[in-house]
Amino acid sequence: MKRMEWSNLDIRQRILDVTEKQIYTTKEQLAKALGVSAKKLEEPLRQLLANHELATSKNGSIALAGTMGYFKGKLEGKKSGYAFLRTTDDMQDIFIGEKERNGALDGEEVLVRLKKRQKGGSNPEGKVVEILEQGPAYVVGTVVKNRKTAYVMPDDSKMPEIYIAYDAKPKVKDEQKVVVELVRRAERGRPAQGKVTEILGMTGDTGVDILSYARRFGLVAGFNKKCRKEARALLEQPVSMEDRLDLRHELIFTIDGADAKDLDDAVSLKKLVNGNWLLGVHIADVSYYVKEGGELDREALSRGTSVYLLDRVIPMLPEELSNDLCSLNPDEDKYTLSCMMEIDKGGVCVAHEMANTVIRTKYRMTYDGVNEVLQGKTVYEYGDAADTLRQMNELAGVLRKKRFEKGSIDFDLSEPLITLDEKGVPQEVGVRSRGDAEKLIEEFMLMANVTVAKHFYDMDVPFLYRVHEQPDADKIRELSIFLGNFGIRVPGNGDVRPKDIQDVLTKVENLPEQNVVNSVVLRSLKKAHYDIRPVEHFGLAADRYCHFTSPIRRYPDLMVHRIAKLAIAKGLKKKACAHLDEILPGIAKQSSERERNAIEAERAVNDLKMAEYMGRHIGEEYEGVVSGVTRFGIFVELENTIEGMIPLAQLEDDYYNYHEKQYCVIGERTGKKITLGDKARIQVVSADIALGKIEFTFAE
Repeated sequence: MKRMEWSNLDIRQRILDVTEKQIYTTKEQLAKALGVSAKKLEEPLRQLLANHELATSKNGSIALAGTMGYFKGKLEGKKSGYAFLRTTDDMQDIFIGEKERNGALDGEEVLVRLKKRQKGGSNPEGKVVEILEQGPAYVVGTVVKNRKTAYVMPDDSKMPEIYIAYDAKPKVKDEQKVVVELVRRAERGRPAQGKVTEILGMTGDTGVDILSYARRFGLVAGFNKKCRKEARALLEQPVSMEDRLDLRHELIFTIDGADAKDLDDAVSLKKLVNGNWLLGVHIADVSYYVKEGGELDREALSRGTSVYLLDRVIPMLPEELSNDLCSLNPDEDKYTLSCMMEIDKGGVCVAHEMANTVIRTKYRMTYDGVNEVLQGKTVYEYGDAADTLRQMNELAGVLRKKRFEKGSIDFDLSEPLITLDEKGVPQEVGVRSRGDAEKLIEEFMLMANVTVAKHFYDMDVPFLYRVHEQPDADKIRELSIFLGNFGIRVPGNGDVRPKDIQDVLTKVENLPEQNVVNSVVLRSLKKAHYDIRPVEHFGLAADRYCHFTSPIRRYPDLMVHRIAKLAIAKGLKKKACAHLDEILPGIAKQSSERERNAIEAERAVNDLKMAEYMGRHIGEEYEGVVSGVTRFGIFVELENTIEGMIPLAQLEDDYYNYHEKQYCVIGERTGKKITLGDKARIQVVSADIALGKIEFTFAE
């Protein structure tokens, strides 16, 4: 019989299919079952074994790794020392005792082998046999010294204690916050060992808490000597008009928060004789200064994004660029990449042009100031720009209406506004306001991003898109069950469009449960990320979308600028496209990962300061809304966005059972039901500042 020709990928999948049903004692037996030669089987088999999808026994039998008792996944450590392997299969999570971790840390990808003899209990037990992807080599914690020993107690309770040499250099003191490099893992009964690489300050000193969180997430504000030298050299370059469109005579200005220093976008607007608008979005030309492959470029890619941690910024680029050379400060000639769009009365971009430009912003406006102008007040320092601002607001309204008609989703979630004093102590926690000025800039930036993405999609060249994929049908069905509690129906059978989601949000607008419903809907959707595939952006109901408007603080925008400048200068030739095909997948992956890290860091710092703030309000009562229900507790969110948990074990009026699909708990004896969106009056019980956790109880 003639053998079929299969690629390595096909053979790998076929091997997995047949080994799912049977264990093969020899490679030849497996080759015969597949109808391929034993030689053709060698490379696919090697790859599957290396990836731990297959395993072999001592006698050479070949089977799925799970059949042989091997499983891989992320380790979830617990502060008591034990851990779990969260499996992706239908089986239960695997319990791993402290002595069976073999030095593996929380969050690392590991290979676990099931124990031959399982003890009684709800979870199978296993042992870490290999660390497949190592986690952080550096840990942040507090020094604990006594007469004979010194160790670092990690801020992350899932990490082990790390012993350091008692006479370690630099000399460390008891209760200092430090960064320690892990030298030896905790294994075979020996504790973890490390060496101190940085002293952050004494516990309780001003700013040390936020600095510690920054280091926990691998965030460092300073730059190495090579970066600083490269940045300083750029300051000496003169501004040249060569091959640039001169827009310095135009009325162009920036609109940002009052404390912003990295001004990377400016706007302009004209009314054309045909009644259309000419909207100009002018973005700092960072790519002119930061060349691919240079020291600044490598560091920017490594960081991926600037991170904003309440009282400090961890910038993607040194201040010489982010706050000076590239920042569109008023009355200074600046290089920009401009996207000029002709927009008709219906909010449709009928023509556009991208160009290398030089601008000179006339005003450095703030959101508060522009909001005053749009409310009819006079802001003298904005001089002759008042009429233009009113026209901009009119256009923004047209663009917003057009976007919503397409189904673009506006979650309008409340964002916390945490005010710190000069010592870093939180004085107030409120809700960040979002006026017409903020919405105006949002619409203009969205329009520019959509226009640029469509431009390069139509050119059919390699590009870096911002994508937000269609939500999973299962998630939407779960969402439908939840929304049924509020009498809201999601159209379709799991296959929804953005307009369906927008209709749901409209129905709860201005209701007490609006924020909760918005949050649950948001969690039901996939996370946006960067990709080379021109996939739609579901949340914005945009066929194509990218990030173009913030190259000072986001690496993907810098990359989009490089592609745009290549196209403007000489077109994207075959060689340039091949280079982009090679580097863009890695840039997309790195940028997405760094963005997630930044979001987690910002959220952790907010939680830290919220817990510190509520620590001064123990025993006080507040009105809130049930924002989450789990098998171990009920989460309640206050009007100022602070969230705390009420442990189910602390409720004494009944024993409550958790009903996952209904997002509620129900009392066994009373039948009392507590569900998402319920109003609740709570009392503050405690606040754990170290963990950023707040505990509530229901007020009497």
